[in-house]
Amino acid sequence: MATVEVTFTPLPAHVRTARLVATAVARRSGVAESLLDEVRLAVGEACSRAVEAHQLHCPAEPVRIALTDQAGRFEIEVVNTSQAPAGSAQAGPGSAARPGPTAAGVPADAADSALGPPGFSLAVIAGLADDVQISETAAGTSIRMSWPSSGPVVSGSPA
Repeated sequence: MATVEVTFTPLPAHVRTARLVATAVARRSGVAESLLDEVRLAVGEACSRAVEAHQLHCPAEPVRIALTDQAGRFEIEVVNTSQAPAGSAQAGPGSAARPGPTAAGVPADAADSALGPPGFSLAVIAGLADDVQISETAAGTSIRMSWPSSGPVVSGSPA
């Protein structure tokens, strides 16, 4: 399956659309029905984090999502192009960025949400996805999540 890319204006209302698209593409990629709620919730958390960061630091930049199915894995990457200065509001009010992993094994300083305890939504994402990778680059923060898939579902046309 080819990669499906979605970009959207960083508004909370668009997070719902991102969840719906991710769930539809996951289903089409052969992700088990029992995992679709996890996909939907993890994408919602990742996109909400990206929207919040973009609204604070680069409201004109779109949030980008890439959805891919390859080698028996369905992968979603949510890219937050915001580059907040160190110690900014992304680390949460009254808290400094902390090095090292959280209990969920993800970096605690990876742009934690100001709406909850530092690392909270990253722990939620790590609990929902089969595999999570978070990376910081000059282009922004990337959250990659993946689940097992059986390959693209091909629907046949009636004879």
